[in-house]
Amino acid sequence: MAIYRILKNSPLGPEEITRLSSVYEQALRTIGVQDRNTELVARKILEIAQTGLKDPAKI
Repeated sequence: MAIYRILKNSPLGPEEITRLSSVYEQALRTIGVQDRNTELVARKILEIAQTGLKDPAKI
């Protein structure tokens, strides 16, 4: 999965990684994407999270 590949070398803590992974999975379900290797979605989630937003529903 794209988000796990991106996050594995990140300086984020385990809680942040778990939160962003959950956001990624939910986003894919919401938009109906079957292919779990969607790097574009993963990168957009990380971009939004870097603004300081913490609430998964808002991300």
